[in-house]
Amino acid sequence: MKLIPSPACLFALCATLSLASSGLAQEKPVSSIASAVQPFVEDQELAGAVMLVANKDKVLYEGAVGFANIGDDKKMQTDSMFWIASQSKPITAAALMMLVDEGKVNVNDPVEKYLPEFKGQMVIAEKDDHHILLKKPQHPITVANVISHTSGLPFASRIETPTLDRLPLADRVRSYAMTPLEFEPDTKYQYSNAGINTAARIIEVVSGQPFETFLQERLFTPLGMKEATFWPTEEQAARIALAYKPGAGGNDLEATTIVQLQYPLTEHKDRYPMPAGGLFATAEDLSRFYRMLANGGELDGRRYLSEEAVATMTSKQTGDLPNQYGFGFSTGDRVGHGGAYSTNSYLDKKQGLILVWLVQHAGFPGKGAQAQEAFRRAAIEQFGNP
Repeated sequence: MKLIPSPACLFALCATLSLASSGLAQEKPVSSIASAVQPFVEDQELAGAVMLVANKDKVLYEGAVGFANIGDDKKMQTDSMFWIASQSKPITAAALMMLVDEGKVNVNDPVEKYLPEFKGQMVIAEKDDHHILLKKPQHPITVANVISHTSGLPFASRIETPTLDRLPLADRVRSYAMTPLEFEPDTKYQYSNAGINTAARIIEVVSGQPFETFLQERLFTPLGMKEATFWPTEEQAARIALAYKPGAGGNDLEATTIVQLQYPLTEHKDRYPMPAGGLFATAEDLSRFYRMLANGGELDGRRYLSEEAVATMTSKQTGDLPNQYGFGFSTGDRVGHGGAYSTNSYLDKKQGLILVWLVQHAGFPGKGAQAQEAFRRAAIEQFGNP
């Protein structure tokens, strides 16, 4: 796979982000953003949301609407915690790129260089209800493949049930190595938690640290992502917004759980880090991560990633495939990632803005899915470039 670092694109991104910080005082009241989303709460199409708008220099707006728990009449707060699900993927990719910057990992290397259990992995040549024919792939999967969803690894392995966090990371990744690839590497794009988890296991082996320790020491603590965690404390758990799904009638909201994770969420003994989608965080946490990227890998005088690493991660890395995906990031005019239960964060390169949208919805009744777009439009009207 040919890597496409694009420092020019990164420069343009930083330039547009700086434009947003140099504007004059806003004419409209900041509450207009919340006002754009509030009708969805009143129509019982959205339980609640935390919204944040920033540029590379500062947070421009942070607000909350609706409820963290409808039944308890508990209002959503800006410090409410959320399961950010697959928004964890860019964070895992950034951690890996730290080791790339240090010369300890090369994204063009085969995964088996770091994880010998992948040696000899086969690819499916033929498959039907009665047989599976395997063959040797044209080349082993690379580090670049696993962080760009082009490896041929499945979404998950069969042992990752009933939840995705019940087994140690090393065991999960070993099961991927024992699973045949579903297609030749580089020939297709297939969204894969297994690939991102494999990248995290490489981090563990190369750094000699548990993945969660590496994140905490190298990223979360110095970057000021104070709440980001795989294991919420009791105090944090009390601030987690309750998840909702459409009710049986399809026109109201019904409380639900995070079915992908094991409860209690505070449990350390029987829950393990899920690098592809297990993090909990606040809007402020995510804003600091994206502001670091918007500044070319640096924030508040400390460098976390090289400008080249940021440019590579946020540029298309899927070759001739049509899918716009970098290393852990969806790419294009908006660079970021969404997550299950409808969360989303991204850099809007055209508008020079960072938008963080945190909700906890396993589907919306009525027009609830339009709430995020209402937030985006209001944020751009308020803070976007002319």
